[in-house]
Amino acid sequence: GRSVIVVGPSLSLHRCGLPREIAIELFQTFVIRGLIRQHLASNIGVAKSKIREKEPIVWEILQEVMQGHPVLLNRAPTLHRLGIQAFQPILVEGRAICLHPLVCKGFNADFDGDQMAVHVPLSLEAQAEARL
Repeated sequence: GRSVIVVGPSLSLHRCGLPREIAIELFQTFVIRGLIRQHLASNIGVAKSKIREKEPIVWEILQEVMQGHPVLLNRAPTLHRLGIQAFQPILVEGRAICLHPLVCKGFNADFDGDQMAVHVPLSLEAQAEARL
């Protein structure tokens, strides 16, 4: 996903606020698996319809999935290592990614309309590297 960044001064330095729309899109497969494992959906089609209808249980499962899953934020152009950084996502209202102002220097970002891309590391190796 990709969205504008806005200031989130109440966030910890290692957290980012992810809009619900982007989060459900990025973590959809994990939420589907969670719905099926908890016997709340009998198959993928039923699970997808629960997600489309934005049932409350979907947000609970999404919260659980996001707790153990870092995301990578990237601001183009990526000129050095700090252009991509890992964060612990939390759900926020609205359509913008929230960031603590002190982490913006590494991205060379500010809050005048800059956009960032969000990536989900899938392999266990990639997740472990993101947590370092």
